[in-house]
Amino acid sequence: MKRLMIANRGEIAIRIARSAADLGLASVVVFSEDDALSLHVKAGDQAVGLTGQGAAPYLDAAQLVAAAVAAGCDAIHPGYGFLSESADFARRCGEAGLVFVGPDPATLAVFGDKARARALAQQCGVPLMAGTAQATDLAEAQRFFKALAPGEAMMIKAIAGGGGRGMRPVFTPGEVEGAWALCRSEALQAFGRGDVYVERLLLRARHIEVQVIGDGSGQVSHLWERECSLQRQRQKLIELAPEPCLDPALRQRLLDAAVAMARAVNYRSLGTFEFLVDAAADTYTDTASRQGPAAQAFYFIEANARLQVEHTVTEAVTGLDLVALQLRLAAGATLGDLGLGQAQVPAPRGLALQARVNLETMASDGSARPSGGVLAAFETPSGPGIRVDAFGYAGYRTSTRFDSLIAKVIVHAPDGNPAALARKASRALAEFRIGGVATNIGFLRALLRHPAFASAAVHTRFVDEHIAALVADAAAAAT
Repeated sequence: MKRLMIANRGEIAIRIARSAADLGLASVVVFSEDDALSLHVKAGDQAVGLTGQGAAPYLDAAQLVAAAVAAGCDAIHPGYGFLSESADFARRCGEAGLVFVGPDPATLAVFGDKARARALAQQCGVPLMAGTAQATDLAEAQRFFKALAPGEAMMIKAIAGGGGRGMRPVFTPGEVEGAWALCRSEALQAFGRGDVYVERLLLRARHIEVQVIGDGSGQVSHLWERECSLQRQRQKLIELAPEPCLDPALRQRLLDAAVAMARAVNYRSLGTFEFLVDAAADTYTDTASRQGPAAQAFYFIEANARLQVEHTVTEAVTGLDLVALQLRLAAGATLGDLGLGQAQVPAPRGLALQARVNLETMASDGSARPSGGVLAAFETPSGPGIRVDAFGYAGYRTSTRFDSLIAKVIVHAPDGNPAALARKASRALAEFRIGGVATNIGFLRALLRHPAFASAAVHTRFVDEHIAALVADAAAAAT
Protein backbone atom coordinates (compact mmCIF):
# COMPACT_ATOMS: atom_id res chain seq x y z
CA MET A 1 0.00 0.00 0.00
CA LYS A 2 1.37 3.35 -1.08
CA ARG A 3 -1.60 5.55 -1.93
CA LEU A 4 -4.90 5.58 -0.03
CA MET A 5 -8.25 6.99 -1.04
CA ILE A 6 -10.39 8.14 1.89
CA ALA A 7 -13.98 7.55 0.79
CA ASN A 8 -15.55 9.82 3.39
CA ARG A 9 -15.74 13.41 4.56
CA GLY A 10 -15.52 15.69 7.58
CA GLU A 11 -13.68 14.91 10.79
CA ILE A 12 -13.21 11.20 10.10
CA ALA A 13 -11.55 11.90 6.73
CA ILE A 14 -9.13 14.25 8.50
CA ARG A 15 -8.53 11.64 11.21
CA ILE A 16 -7.68 8.94 8.66
CA ALA A 17 -5.43 11.25 6.64
CA ARG A 18 -3.37 12.02 9.75
CA SER A 19 -2.67 8.36 10.51
CA ALA A 20 -1.91 7.67 6.86
CA ALA A 21 0.65 10.49 6.83
CA ASP A 22 2.21 9.18 10.04
CA LEU A 23 2.73 5.83 8.29
CA GLY A 24 4.23 7.47 5.19
CA LEU A 25 1.12 6.68 3.13
CA ALA A 26 -0.06 9.26 0.59
CA SER A 27 -3.78 10.01 0.76
CA VAL A 28 -6.42 11.17 -1.69
CA VAL A 29 -9.57 12.81 -0.31
CA VAL A 30 -12.87 13.17 -2.15
CA PHE A 31 -15.62 15.75 -1.96
CA SER A 32 -19.08 16.29 -3.39
CA GLU A 33 -19.92 19.39 -5.42
CA ASP A 34 -21.39 21.14 -2.38
CA ASP A 35 -18.63 20.00 -0.01
CA ALA A 36 -15.64 21.64 -1.71
CA LEU A 37 -15.04 24.04 1.20
CA SER A 38 -15.07 21.38 3.91
CA LEU A 39 -11.83 21.30 5.90
CA HIS A 40 -11.20 17.66 5.03
CA VAL A 41 -10.49 18.68 1.42
CA LYS A 42 -7.15 20.10 2.60
CA ALA A 43 -6.23 17.06 4.69
CA GLY A 44 -4.83 14.80 1.98
CA ASP A 45 -2.07 14.96 -0.61
CA GLN A 46 -4.63 15.23 -3.39
CA ALA A 47 -8.33 16.15 -3.53
CA VAL A 48 -10.70 14.71 -6.12
CA GLY A 49 -14.14 16.15 -6.82
CA LEU A 50 -17.12 13.83 -7.16
CA THR A 51 -20.15 14.36 -9.36
CA GLY A 52 -23.29 15.10 -7.38
CA GLN A 53 -24.38 16.84 -4.19
CA GLY A 54 -25.04 15.84 -0.61
CA ALA A 55 -24.48 12.29 0.57
CA ALA A 56 -25.22 10.65 -2.81
CA PRO A 57 -21.67 10.84 -4.24
CA TYR A 58 -20.22 9.34 -1.05
CA LEU A 59 -22.63 6.43 -1.56
CA ASP A 60 -21.76 5.94 -5.24
CA ALA A 61 -19.55 2.84 -5.18
CA ALA A 62 -18.84 2.87 -8.91
CA GLN A 63 -17.81 6.52 -8.93
CA LEU A 64 -15.56 6.11 -5.87
CA VAL A 65 -13.79 3.04 -7.26
CA ALA A 66 -13.26 4.74 -10.62
CA ALA A 67 -11.89 7.85 -8.92
CA ALA A 68 -9.51 5.75 -6.81
CA VAL A 69 -8.15 3.91 -9.85
CA ALA A 70 -7.77 7.15 -11.80
CA ALA A 71 -5.86 8.73 -8.90
CA GLY A 72 -3.41 5.82 -8.78
CA CYS A 73 -4.60 4.54 -5.40
CA ASP A 74 -4.07 0.97 -4.29
CA ALA A 75 -6.34 1.08 -1.21
CA ILE A 76 -9.59 2.65 0.02
CA HIS A 77 -10.53 3.47 3.62
CA PRO A 78 -14.31 3.94 3.94
CA GLY A 79 -14.32 5.58 7.40
CA TYR A 80 -17.68 5.07 9.11
CA GLY A 81 -21.18 5.52 7.75
CA PHE A 82 -21.75 5.75 4.00
CA LEU A 83 -20.28 2.56 2.41
CA SER A 84 -18.16 1.43 5.35
CA GLU A 85 -20.23 -1.73 5.93
CA SER A 86 -21.15 -2.46 2.33
CA ALA A 87 -20.13 -5.93 1.20
CA ASP A 88 -20.80 -4.88 -2.38
CA PHE A 89 -18.42 -1.91 -2.11
CA ALA A 90 -15.70 -4.08 -0.57
CA ARG A 91 -16.16 -6.61 -3.39
CA ARG A 92 -15.97 -3.89 -6.06
CA CYS A 93 -12.74 -2.60 -4.51
CA GLY A 94 -11.21 -6.07 -4.69
CA GLU A 95 -12.28 -6.56 -8.29
CA ALA A 96 -10.57 -3.27 -9.18
CA GLY A 97 -7.34 -4.31 -7.48
CA LEU A 98 -7.89 -2.00 -4.49
CA VAL A 99 -7.34 -3.05 -0.88
CA PHE A 100 -10.49 -2.39 1.17
CA VAL A 101 -9.42 -1.22 4.62
CA GLY A 102 -11.87 -3.24 6.65
CA PRO A 103 -13.32 -6.74 6.90
CA ASP A 104 -13.69 -8.97 3.84
CA PRO A 105 -16.99 -8.96 1.89
CA ALA A 106 -18.18 -12.25 3.43
CA THR A 107 -17.82 -10.87 6.97
CA LEU A 108 -19.55 -7.63 6.01
CA ALA A 109 -22.41 -9.65 4.54
CA VAL A 110 -22.89 -11.55 7.81
CA PHE A 111 -22.90 -8.52 10.09
CA GLY A 112 -24.75 -6.30 7.62
CA ASP A 113 -27.75 -8.60 8.06
CA LYS A 114 -28.90 -8.61 11.67
CA ALA A 115 -30.78 -11.88 11.18
CA ARG A 116 -27.55 -13.60 10.10
CA ALA A 117 -25.65 -11.93 12.94
CA ARG A 118 -28.21 -13.23 15.44
CA ALA A 119 -27.83 -16.72 14.00
CA LEU A 120 -24.06 -16.51 14.45
CA ALA A 121 -24.50 -15.40 18.06
CA GLN A 122 -26.74 -18.39 18.69
CA GLN A 123 -24.15 -20.73 17.16
CA CYS A 124 -21.49 -19.24 19.46
CA GLY A 125 -23.66 -19.62 22.56
CA VAL A 126 -24.01 -15.84 23.01
CA PRO A 127 -27.31 -14.77 24.64
CA LEU A 128 -29.96 -13.16 22.46
CA MET A 129 -33.07 -11.17 23.25
CA ALA A 130 -36.24 -13.08 22.33
CA GLY A 131 -37.26 -12.05 18.82
CA THR A 132 -37.91 -13.07 15.24
CA ALA A 133 -35.02 -14.48 13.23
CA GLN A 134 -35.94 -13.20 9.78
CA ALA A 135 -37.71 -10.43 7.87
CA THR A 136 -40.99 -9.92 9.73
CA ASP A 137 -44.32 -8.88 8.26
CA LEU A 138 -46.92 -6.83 10.11
CA ALA A 139 -49.04 -9.79 11.16
CA GLU A 140 -46.05 -11.59 12.66
CA ALA A 141 -44.98 -8.43 14.49
CA GLN A 142 -48.47 -8.10 15.96
CA ARG A 143 -48.46 -11.76 17.06
CA PHE A 144 -45.05 -11.33 18.72
CA PHE A 145 -46.22 -8.28 20.67
CA LYS A 146 -49.39 -10.05 21.78
CA ALA A 147 -47.31 -12.94 23.15
CA LEU A 148 -45.21 -10.67 25.41
CA ALA A 149 -45.81 -10.71 29.15
CA PRO A 150 -47.92 -7.87 30.61
CA GLY A 151 -45.88 -4.69 30.91
CA GLU A 152 -43.24 -5.78 28.39
CA ALA A 153 -42.44 -3.81 25.24
CA MET A 154 -41.11 -4.57 21.75
CA MET A 155 -38.46 -3.03 19.52
CA ILE A 156 -38.81 -3.03 15.73
CA LYS A 157 -35.43 -2.95 13.96
CA ALA A 158 -34.14 -2.73 10.41
CA ILE A 159 -32.30 -5.90 9.37
CA ALA A 160 -29.74 -3.86 7.42
CA GLY A 161 -27.71 -0.86 8.54
CA GLY A 162 -27.29 0.63 11.98
CA GLY A 163 -26.79 3.95 13.74
CA GLY A 164 -30.23 3.86 15.35
CA ARG A 165 -32.06 4.28 12.04
CA GLY A 166 -35.04 2.10 11.20
CA MET A 167 -35.77 1.43 14.88
CA ARG A 168 -38.88 2.14 16.94
CA PRO A 169 -40.02 1.02 20.41
CA VAL A 170 -43.60 -0.24 20.78
CA PHE A 171 -45.40 -0.11 24.13
CA THR A 172 -49.05 -0.73 23.19
CA PRO A 173 -50.80 -2.92 20.58
CA GLY A 174 -52.11 0.14 18.78
CA GLU A 175 -48.58 1.37 18.06
CA VAL A 176 -47.41 -1.71 16.18
CA GLU A 177 -48.74 -0.94 12.70
CA GLY A 178 -47.54 2.67 12.59
CA ALA A 179 -44.09 1.85 14.01
CA TRP A 180 -43.67 -1.09 11.63
CA ALA A 181 -44.47 1.11 8.61
CA LEU A 182 -42.16 3.92 9.79
CA CYS A 183 -39.27 1.52 10.38
CA ARG A 184 -39.64 -0.05 6.95
CA SER A 185 -39.78 3.36 5.26
CA GLU A 186 -36.76 4.71 7.15
CA ALA A 187 -34.75 1.53 6.57
CA LEU A 188 -35.50 1.57 2.85
CA GLN A 189 -34.43 5.20 2.56
CA ALA A 190 -31.28 4.81 4.69
CA PHE A 191 -30.07 1.35 3.65
CA GLY A 192 -31.88 0.50 0.43
CA ARG A 193 -33.62 -2.42 2.15
CA GLY A 194 -36.92 -2.19 4.04
CA ASP A 195 -36.88 -5.53 5.87
CA VAL A 196 -37.37 -5.38 9.64
CA TYR A 197 -37.51 -7.82 12.54
CA VAL A 198 -38.76 -7.53 16.12
CA GLU A 199 -37.41 -8.39 19.55
CA ARG A 200 -38.32 -7.86 23.18
CA LEU A 201 -37.34 -4.41 24.45
CA LEU A 202 -35.26 -4.34 27.61
CA LEU A 203 -36.76 -1.37 29.44
CA ARG A 204 -33.76 -0.80 31.72
CA ALA A 205 -30.61 -1.55 29.77
CA ARG A 206 -27.00 -0.47 29.63
CA HIS A 207 -25.48 -0.33 26.15
CA ILE A 208 -21.96 -1.75 26.26
CA GLU A 209 -19.81 -2.47 23.24
CA VAL A 210 -16.57 -4.39 22.89
CA GLN A 211 -13.80 -3.31 20.52
CA VAL A 212 -12.10 -6.22 18.76
CA ILE A 213 -9.20 -6.50 16.34
CA GLY A 214 -8.37 -9.49 14.14
CA ASP A 215 -5.93 -10.37 11.39
CA GLY A 216 -8.09 -12.76 9.33
CA SER A 217 -6.34 -15.91 10.53
CA GLY A 218 -8.70 -16.58 13.44
CA GLN A 219 -6.50 -14.61 15.82
CA VAL A 220 -8.65 -12.01 17.57
CA SER A 221 -8.00 -9.77 20.57
CA HIS A 222 -10.32 -7.43 22.39
CA LEU A 223 -9.33 -3.85 23.17
CA TRP A 224 -11.72 -3.61 26.14
CA GLU A 225 -15.19 -2.13 26.26
CA ARG A 226 -17.03 1.17 25.95
CA GLU A 227 -20.14 2.47 27.71
CA CYS A 228 -22.68 3.99 25.29
CA SER A 229 -25.91 4.22 27.30
CA LEU A 230 -26.34 8.00 27.09
CA GLN A 231 -28.44 8.24 23.95
CA ARG A 232 -31.26 10.39 22.68
CA GLN A 233 -33.77 8.49 20.56
CA ARG A 234 -31.16 5.74 20.03
CA GLN A 235 -28.48 8.21 18.88
CA LYS A 236 -25.35 8.17 21.06
CA LEU A 237 -24.35 11.41 22.78
CA ILE A 238 -21.61 10.55 25.29
CA GLU A 239 -19.40 7.45 25.37
CA LEU A 240 -16.86 6.27 27.93
CA ALA A 241 -14.03 3.77 28.06
CA PRO A 242 -13.81 1.60 29.96
CA GLU A 243 -17.21 1.11 31.65
CA PRO A 244 -16.34 2.46 35.12
CA CYS A 245 -18.73 0.47 37.30
CA LEU A 246 -19.06 -2.91 35.60
CA ASP A 247 -18.74 -6.09 37.61
CA PRO A 248 -15.37 -7.65 36.60
CA ALA A 249 -16.80 -11.12 36.01
CA LEU A 250 -19.59 -9.72 33.82
CA ARG A 251 -17.02 -7.69 31.90
CA GLN A 252 -15.08 -10.87 31.15
CA ARG A 253 -18.20 -12.61 29.88
CA LEU A 254 -18.89 -9.71 27.49
CA LEU A 255 -15.31 -9.65 26.23
CA ASP A 256 -15.32 -13.43 25.72
CA ALA A 257 -18.61 -13.31 23.80
CA ALA A 258 -17.32 -10.66 21.38
CA VAL A 259 -14.06 -12.49 20.76
CA ALA A 260 -15.85 -15.82 20.20
CA MET A 261 -18.11 -14.32 17.51
CA ALA A 262 -15.21 -12.58 15.80
CA ARG A 263 -13.11 -15.74 15.77
CA ALA A 264 -16.01 -17.70 14.26
CA VAL A 265 -15.75 -15.62 11.07
CA ASN A 266 -11.94 -15.20 11.05
CA TYR A 267 -12.46 -11.49 11.59
CA ARG A 268 -9.98 -9.10 9.97
CA SER A 269 -9.56 -5.40 10.86
CA LEU A 270 -11.44 -3.53 13.59
CA GLY A 271 -14.97 -4.33 14.69
CA THR A 272 -17.37 -3.59 17.51
CA PHE A 273 -19.78 -6.04 19.13
CA GLU A 274 -22.69 -4.40 20.90
CA PHE A 275 -24.64 -5.72 23.87
CA LEU A 276 -27.47 -4.73 26.15
CA VAL A 277 -26.99 -5.47 29.84
CA ASP A 278 -29.96 -5.66 32.19
CA ALA A 279 -29.74 -2.57 34.37
CA ALA A 280 -32.89 -3.33 36.36
CA ALA A 281 -30.96 -5.40 38.89
CA ASP A 282 -27.71 -4.64 40.71
CA THR A 283 -25.42 -5.33 37.78
CA TYR A 284 -23.23 -2.38 38.56
CA THR A 285 -21.34 -1.30 41.61
CA ASP A 286 -20.58 2.17 42.89
CA THR A 287 -18.20 3.10 45.64
CA ALA A 288 -20.97 3.24 48.20
CA SER A 289 -22.97 0.06 48.33
CA ARG A 290 -23.82 -2.00 45.24
CA GLN A 291 -22.12 -5.15 44.05
CA GLY A 292 -23.48 -6.70 40.88
CA PRO A 293 -23.82 -10.45 40.25
CA ALA A 294 -21.55 -11.95 37.61
CA ALA A 295 -24.45 -13.98 36.24
CA GLN A 296 -26.57 -10.94 35.32
CA ALA A 297 -28.22 -11.15 31.92
CA PHE A 298 -26.74 -9.59 28.80
CA TYR A 299 -27.78 -9.84 25.16
CA PHE A 300 -26.02 -9.43 21.82
CA ILE A 301 -27.73 -6.85 19.61
CA GLU A 302 -25.47 -6.22 16.61
CA ALA A 303 -21.92 -5.95 15.32
CA ASN A 304 -20.51 -2.95 13.47
CA ALA A 305 -17.86 -4.20 11.08
CA ARG A 306 -16.06 -0.88 10.77
CA LEU A 307 -14.36 1.90 12.68
CA GLN A 308 -16.73 3.41 15.25
CA VAL A 309 -17.36 7.12 15.80
CA GLU A 310 -16.34 6.57 19.44
CA HIS A 311 -13.06 4.76 18.71
CA THR A 312 -11.33 7.79 20.20
CA VAL A 313 -11.99 6.84 23.83
CA THR A 314 -10.40 3.43 23.31
CA GLU A 315 -7.37 5.20 21.88
CA ALA A 316 -7.24 7.51 24.89
CA VAL A 317 -7.11 4.71 27.48
CA THR A 318 -4.92 2.26 25.55
CA GLY A 319 -2.51 4.62 23.78
CA LEU A 320 -3.16 2.79 20.49
CA ASP A 321 -3.81 4.45 17.12
CA LEU A 322 -6.72 2.35 15.86
CA VAL A 323 -6.70 3.82 12.36
CA ALA A 324 -2.99 3.09 11.97
CA LEU A 325 -3.66 -0.47 13.12
CA GLN A 326 -6.41 -0.81 10.52
CA LEU A 327 -4.05 0.35 7.79
CA ARG A 328 -1.27 -2.00 8.87
CA LEU A 329 -3.64 -4.96 9.01
CA ALA A 330 -4.92 -4.11 5.52
CA ALA A 331 -1.31 -4.13 4.33
CA GLY A 332 -0.86 -7.69 5.63
CA ALA A 333 0.33 -7.33 9.24
CA THR A 334 -0.69 -9.94 11.83
CA LEU A 335 -1.57 -9.38 15.46
CA GLY A 336 1.83 -10.83 16.27
CA ASP A 337 3.51 -8.23 14.06
CA LEU A 338 1.54 -5.52 15.84
CA GLY A 339 2.31 -6.86 19.31
CA LEU A 340 -1.40 -7.23 20.01
CA GLY A 341 -1.89 -10.80 21.11
CA GLN A 342 -4.41 -10.68 23.94
CA ALA A 343 -1.73 -10.90 26.63
CA GLN A 344 0.03 -7.91 25.04
CA VAL A 345 -2.99 -5.60 24.85
CA PRO A 346 -2.44 -2.74 27.33
CA ALA A 347 -4.84 -2.49 30.23
CA PRO A 348 -6.97 0.68 30.21
CA ARG A 349 -5.30 3.66 31.82
CA GLY A 350 -7.76 5.91 33.58
CA LEU A 351 -11.11 6.85 32.09
CA ALA A 352 -11.98 8.63 28.84
CA LEU A 353 -15.14 10.32 27.58
CA GLN A 354 -16.28 11.47 24.16
CA ALA A 355 -19.00 14.09 23.75
CA ARG A 356 -20.55 14.49 20.30
CA VAL A 357 -21.04 18.13 19.39
CA ASN A 358 -23.92 18.43 16.93
CA LEU A 359 -25.28 21.40 15.03
CA GLU A 360 -28.90 21.34 16.14
CA THR A 361 -31.68 23.16 17.93
CA MET A 362 -33.61 21.39 20.65
CA ALA A 363 -37.23 21.92 21.67
CA SER A 364 -38.48 21.51 25.23
CA ASP A 365 -39.73 18.00 24.40
CA GLY A 366 -36.22 16.99 23.33
CA SER A 367 -36.90 16.89 19.60
CA ALA A 368 -33.92 18.15 17.64
CA ARG A 369 -33.65 19.78 14.24
CA PRO A 370 -30.38 20.22 12.34
CA SER A 371 -29.12 23.78 12.30
CA GLY A 372 -27.00 25.35 9.60
CA GLY A 373 -25.34 28.54 8.52
CA VAL A 374 -21.98 30.27 8.53
CA LEU A 375 -19.72 29.59 11.51
CA ALA A 376 -18.96 33.06 12.87
CA ALA A 377 -16.44 31.53 15.29
CA PHE A 378 -14.92 28.12 15.84
CA GLU A 379 -12.47 27.94 18.75
CA THR A 380 -11.76 24.52 20.23
CA PRO A 381 -10.81 23.74 23.84
CA SER A 382 -7.36 22.55 24.85
CA GLY A 383 -5.28 21.52 27.85
CA PRO A 384 -3.91 18.28 29.30
CA GLY A 385 -6.00 15.29 28.33
CA ILE A 386 -8.20 17.21 25.87
CA ARG A 387 -8.50 16.19 22.21
CA VAL A 388 -10.88 17.58 19.59
CA ASP A 389 -11.62 15.88 16.27
CA ALA A 390 -13.47 18.46 14.15
CA PHE A 391 -13.76 19.98 10.70
CA GLY A 392 -15.24 23.39 11.38
CA TYR A 393 -13.57 26.78 10.97
CA ALA A 394 -14.65 30.42 11.13
CA GLY A 395 -16.37 31.34 7.88
CA TYR A 396 -17.37 27.78 6.95
CA ARG A 397 -20.95 27.41 5.74
CA THR A 398 -22.40 24.19 7.09
CA SER A 399 -24.95 22.06 5.25
CA THR A 400 -28.00 20.25 6.57
CA ARG A 401 -27.56 17.73 3.76
CA PHE A 402 -25.01 15.93 5.92
CA ASP A 403 -24.98 14.52 9.45
CA SER A 404 -25.16 17.22 12.13
CA LEU A 405 -21.95 16.09 13.89
CA ILE A 406 -19.35 18.89 13.70
CA ALA A 407 -16.87 17.84 16.39
CA LYS A 408 -15.99 15.25 19.00
CA VAL A 409 -14.50 16.38 22.31
CA ILE A 410 -12.43 13.62 23.90
CA VAL A 411 -11.36 13.97 27.53
CA HIS A 412 -9.03 11.68 29.49
CA ALA A 413 -8.82 11.47 33.30
CA PRO A 414 -5.73 9.45 34.31
CA ASP A 415 -7.10 8.74 37.80
CA GLY A 416 -10.28 7.15 36.40
CA ASN A 417 -12.61 9.23 38.61
CA PRO A 418 -15.99 9.69 36.84
CA ALA A 419 -16.85 12.87 38.76
CA ALA A 420 -13.48 14.44 37.95
CA LEU A 421 -13.88 13.37 34.32
CA ALA A 422 -17.31 15.01 34.14
CA ARG A 423 -15.93 18.28 35.53
CA LYS A 424 -13.05 18.26 33.07
CA ALA A 425 -15.33 17.49 30.13
CA SER A 426 -17.78 20.20 31.15
CA ARG A 427 -14.93 22.72 31.39
CA ALA A 428 -13.70 21.72 27.93
CA LEU A 429 -17.16 22.08 26.43
CA ALA A 430 -17.55 25.49 28.09
CA GLU A 431 -14.36 26.60 26.31
CA PHE A 432 -15.66 25.43 22.92
CA ARG A 433 -16.83 28.58 21.12
CA ILE A 434 -19.00 28.00 18.07
CA GLY A 435 -20.71 31.12 16.79
CA GLY A 436 -23.44 31.69 14.23
CA VAL A 437 -25.22 28.34 14.56
CA ALA A 438 -27.03 26.45 17.30
CA THR A 439 -25.31 23.46 18.94
CA ASN A 440 -26.03 20.88 21.64
CA ILE A 441 -23.09 21.93 23.84
CA GLY A 442 -25.36 23.25 26.60
CA PHE A 443 -27.33 20.01 26.59
CA LEU A 444 -24.15 17.92 26.84
CA ARG A 445 -23.03 19.97 29.85
CA ALA A 446 -26.43 19.46 31.47
CA LEU A 447 -25.98 15.70 31.08
CA LEU A 448 -22.54 15.85 32.66
CA ARG A 449 -23.91 17.87 35.60
CA HIS A 450 -26.65 15.35 36.35
CA PRO A 451 -25.91 13.34 39.53
CA ALA A 452 -26.78 10.11 37.73
CA PHE A 453 -23.73 10.47 35.47
CA ALA A 454 -21.10 10.19 38.20
CA SER A 455 -23.01 7.41 40.01
CA ALA A 456 -23.50 5.32 36.82
CA ALA A 457 -27.27 5.34 37.36
CA VAL A 458 -28.05 5.78 33.66
CA HIS A 459 -29.52 3.52 30.99
CA THR A 460 -30.44 3.71 27.32
CA ARG A 461 -33.76 5.50 28.00
CA PHE A 462 -32.39 7.81 30.67
CA VAL A 463 -32.06 10.85 28.39
CA ASP A 464 -35.52 10.40 26.86
CA GLU A 465 -37.09 10.01 30.31
CA HIS A 466 -35.36 13.14 31.71
CA ILE A 467 -35.38 15.22 28.53
CA ALA A 468 -37.55 18.10 29.75
CA ALA A 469 -35.43 18.68 32.87
CA LEU A 470 -32.18 18.40 30.90
CA VAL A 471 -33.34 20.89 28.25
CA ALA A 472 -34.51 23.27 30.99
CA ASP A 473 -31.18 22.97 32.79
CA ALA A 474 -29.29 23.70 29.58
CA ALA A 475 -31.48 26.74 28.87
CA ALA A 476 -31.11 28.09 32.41
CA ALA A 477 -27.33 27.75 32.29
CA ALA A 478 -27.23 29.69 29.03
CA THR A 479 -29.00 32.75 30.48
